[in-house]
Amino acid sequence: MKLVLLVVGAALVLSFPTIAPNPYILSAGVVILNYAVLSTGWNFMGGFTGYISLGHAAYFGLGAYGTGLLIKFLDLPGFLAWIVAAVVVAIIAIPIGIAALRVRGASFVIVSIAFVLIMLLVFQSWRDVTGGSEGLNVPRPFDVLRPEHHRIFYYLFAGLLAFALVVWWIIDRSKFGTALKSVREDEDKAQSLGVPTTRYKLIAYVLSALFVALGGGLYALWFGDLDPIFQFSILIGSYMVLMALLGGVRNLFGPLLGAVVVGVALEYFKLEFGDTQFHLIATGILLGIVVLFMPDGIIPAVKGLFTRSSNAASIREVTAGELLEQNKTRTADASTKETSS
Repeated sequence: MKLVLLVVGAALVLSFPTIAPNPYILSAGVVILNYAVLSTGWNFMGGFTGYISLGHAAYFGLGAYGTGLLIKFLDLPGFLAWIVAAVVVAIIAIPIGIAALRVRGASFVIVSIAFVLIMLLVFQSWRDVTGGSEGLNVPRPFDVLRPEHHRIFYYLFAGLLAFALVVWWIIDRSKFGTALKSVREDEDKAQSLGVPTTRYKLIAYVLSALFVALGGGLYALWFGDLDPIFQFSILIGSYMVLMALLGGVRNLFGPLLGAVVVGVALEYFKLEFGDTQFHLIATGILLGIVVLFMPDGIIPAVKGLFTRSSNAASIREVTAGELLEQNKTRTADASTKETSS
C-alpha cells in the first residue's frame, strides 16, 4: 500500500507541469516545492533532535545571496556557484552550531532568531557588496521563455527534494538516526548512556543548514531578484516549522505534506486578499490549531483514525533509553546471525 501511494504521489508531482493550466499555477508549484525542500531541510534538525529553530531563514538567505555573489564577483557558472555557496554555508554553520547548541529550549529559539536578524542587518547595510535594500539581481542560467524556465526549475526542485528525502530516510534508519532521536526524547538520559550528543547535534545542524542553503541557492537561480528583507525573514523560518509540524516531524513525508497544505493556502489567501496581511493571520491560526489539536501532525493523526488505536498519539512515543536498547538488541541479533552463519 505504501509503495502504491509513493508511486501515485511521484506520478502526480512529475505530471504537474503538463497539467498546470497557466504559468502562474506552474510558478506556484515551484514555490511549494521550494517550501518542501526548506521544511525537509529544517526537519534534519527539528525532527531528529527536537530543537526548534526559527532562524533557519538565515541559511536560506545565505544560500541565495552566496549563489548570487559568487556569480557576480567570481563569474562562476550558475549551478557551480549554487553548490559552492551551499558548501560554504555548511562550513559557516559549524561555528554557529557550536555556539547555538550550547543552550536548549527557549534559549535556543532566541539564539536562532538573533542570528537571522544579524544577517538581515548585515546584508541590508553592506550595500557595496549585497546591494542593500535595493537587492541583488541573479542572472538566469537558461535563456528560455518564462513558462519553460518555470518548468525546468520545477523539476530541479523536485530532484533536490527527492535527494533530501532519501538522505532523511537513510538517517532515520541508521544508528546515527536512533541516537539523534534519543536526544529528542531525553537528551540527558542519552548522554548518560554514552551518546555523543554534542557532536551528533552539530552534524544534524550542519546537514540541516546545507539543505536549506541548497533550497535558497536554487531559489536565487529561479527567481533572480533577491531582497534581504524577504531572504532573511523570520516568517520564512516560521513557515518551515509550521509545515514540518503540520505534516508530522517524525514522518518522512510530513514536511512535504505540510508544504503542500500551507503553500496552497498562502497562494489562495494572497490571491483573495491581495497585499493585505490576512495570510499572516491565517498562518497564525493554522499554527495554533496544529499545536492544540494535532501536535504530532496530520499523518500520525490520519494513521490513528485508520488503525482505531485506543491510545491517543503522544509527543513522547518512546524514551531515549528504549530507543538505545532497541538499537543494542538489533546489533546483538545481527552479531548472533553472523556467528551462527
